[in-house]
Amino acid sequence: MSKSRRNTASLPLYDGIFSAKPRKPVPFEFVLDALAPRSPTTRPMFGCLAVYVADKIVLVLRDKRDGTADNGIWLATTAAHHQSLRQEFPNMRSIGLLRSEVTGWQVLPADAEDFEEAALRACELILAGDPRIGKVPGEQRSSKSGAKKAARSSKRTP
Repeated sequence: MSKSRRNTASLPLYDGIFSAKPRKPVPFEFVLDALAPRSPTTRPMFGCLAVYVADKIVLVLRDKRDGTADNGIWLATTAAHHQSLRQEFPNMRSIGLLRSEVTGWQVLPADAEDFEEAALRACELILAGDPRIGKVPGEQRSSKSGAKKAARSSKRTP
């Protein structure tokens, strides 16, 4: 009985199945260089690049071809810090893509005249541990859910 053999001559030598997907260039790479002393890590987020220092998300780097109005550096902050940060960054504004008048996230627009200077100033604040920039992901949500659980358990007890 003869064994069937695959005709390997017709198969390509390299079909790219296991090839690495080419990485997108890092937008505003000078920001990561400036934050290097704090050993930042990055993760993709919404087609952008999120920047973490320790357990906090501090920035999102966005440089897209479409919808360029919100390109730049997104600062992770809270509404309580907007006024004081606006003194440092006069061109800072809310992010239009988030479709909310005021959000915790603010953008240093890439098309601003002082963009690189503002970006490096934001990096200086992060390196100095400024509490106005950075959020621990999930922290706000977990505190709300904890309050809801406490309220529910107090309703159950007579």
